[in-house]
Amino acid sequence: MKPVSDGHRSGFACFVGRPNAGKSTLTNALVGTKIAITSSKPQTTRHAIRGIVHRDDAQLILVDTPGLHRPRTLLGQRLNDVVHSTWSEVDIVGFCVPANEKIGPGDRFIAAELAKIAKRTPVIGIVTKTDLVKPEQIAEQLMALQKVMEFAELIPVSAVDGFQVESLKDLLVSKLPEGPQLYPDGDLTDEPEQTLVGELIREAALEGVRDELPHSIAVTIEEMIPREGRDDLLDIHAFLYVERPSQKGIILGHKGERLKQVGTEARKHIEALLGTRVHLDLHIKVAKEWQRDPKQLRRLGF
Repeated sequence: MKPVSDGHRSGFACFVGRPNAGKSTLTNALVGTKIAITSSKPQTTRHAIRGIVHRDDAQLILVDTPGLHRPRTLLGQRLNDVVHSTWSEVDIVGFCVPANEKIGPGDRFIAAELAKIAKRTPVIGIVTKTDLVKPEQIAEQLMALQKVMEFAELIPVSAVDGFQVESLKDLLVSKLPEGPQLYPDGDLTDEPEQTLVGELIREAALEGVRDELPHSIAVTIEEMIPREGRDDLLDIHAFLYVERPSQKGIILGHKGERLKQVGTEARKHIEALLGTRVHLDLHIKVAKEWQRDPKQLRRLGF
């Protein structure tokens, strides 16, 4: 690790917001690589995956939390618990609201929860997805957001075209306490590789699937081992869990075409993440009503 110069800052930040507010995409843009899973489906992030931003003057660790919502299932409740425990441990919170959607009850629900910690922890209002709207709409959204709660700062950004991403980085760093590096140079996340691989498979499985599936997919990695006699190939065996046989059919697709596509897409991202060739073996299992069953939730890692 580098010796710490005077004034070096380090600490934790997290982005919160309704599902699909652009939190994961923003995390990836700040870290500069694909860490948090991004999907057009809401409620896709389940693990508090940390991305690490290294700078000469600071180290910013981003904790990615699930979207907060009023829970309807035991899984929903567990996800909300993850959010609240994360909020209590970070140095700064970014509240994300997309520029192209009106502020609604879901946003106000989160703001009311955030107001409880705002005295201890600075909360920044972030208007995301500014590439999708005209400048005057950005201004209107900033004004609307200002009325929702008292923010330490407000900033509009676009993770897609990079608008103000560096400014946001500076702003987050400015709110961190002074302190040494917490992770070695070059580390981008402290999540075990298996978790990240599972998330990449899950993301590939969610792409293009109809809306009823997002909550109903869990992935477990049964094993990740180098192929015997070859140090350039990793064998990964994984199970995709769904709740109903009909959902199995959706993921399999006609003659297994859809599952093949999922494997190809996931393998590409896994190889980029691990820097090695991968053979991916995917199987689908039905675990009835796993989101409501404490035993199954535990087994699937929640």
